[in-house]
Amino acid sequence: MTEASLITRDLTIRFGGHVAVDHVSCAFHPGELTVIVGPNGAGKTTYFNLMSGQLSASAGQVIKGGRDLTRLSPSARARRGIGRAFQLTNLFPQLSVLENIRLVVQARSGQGWRLFRAVETFTDIISRAEHYLEATRLSAVAHMPAATLPHGDQRKLEVAMLMAMEPDIYMFDEPTAGMSLDHAPDVLDLIAEIKKDTTKTVLLVEHKMDVVRALADRIVVLHNGVLVADGPPEEVMNSQIVRDVYLGTAGVEA
Repeated sequence: MTEASLITRDLTIRFGGHVAVDHVSCAFHPGELTVIVGPNGAGKTTYFNLMSGQLSASAGQVIKGGRDLTRLSPSARARRGIGRAFQLTNLFPQLSVLENIRLVVQARSGQGWRLFRAVETFTDIISRAEHYLEATRLSAVAHMPAATLPHGDQRKLEVAMLMAMEPDIYMFDEPTAGMSLDHAPDVLDLIAEIKKDTTKTVLLVEHKMDVVRALADRIVVLHNGVLVADGPPEEVMNSQIVRDVYLGTAGVEA
């Protein structure tokens, strides 16, 4: 197996007397799509927030490429290749679809300070932004304000912006949440395309088992903040502990 791209060591967070993520150690690898599952309140999104920096760990480490990122801000982690999408869309609603992507490309290129110069002068940046528009099949709505897009296209725009960051770690938190059955496959197809690049590591929090079965190379199961299973999809989904967790009979202490 390739060297791990992202590692958590005994990662823990406490809120008062409640331990939401409890000494979770896990290594993630390039070319692998890992789905993190568990019942409501299991700590899945909290674990994501610890890895991407939205929450500060009470104990443990987040390591990428041998470097300890545990005390870095979300923006600093993003600059080091950790790209995160959220359950709720995170867009510039009054800007056009193209401008949303263009701003990300511009920031990624180190030209953020040129934000207020005529956009037409940024030929290369516009070209790259249009590339991500095409890749996410949003070219037809390029000049529409992001706020006017249907929810499914807003999720696709968020994926386009994430791709424009050029991360090597992709993190998706319930990417089809709130989407219609018609639109959900579009976003899942985009994630499947990202997965084909074996230099990328993809992490997914998801509760829809059909999505898990379609995409997962590996499943990690959390319950009460504890990692209770980790392995190939068929093996994990057929394990007794996972059946107990989803039936509510597991006696795992937090």
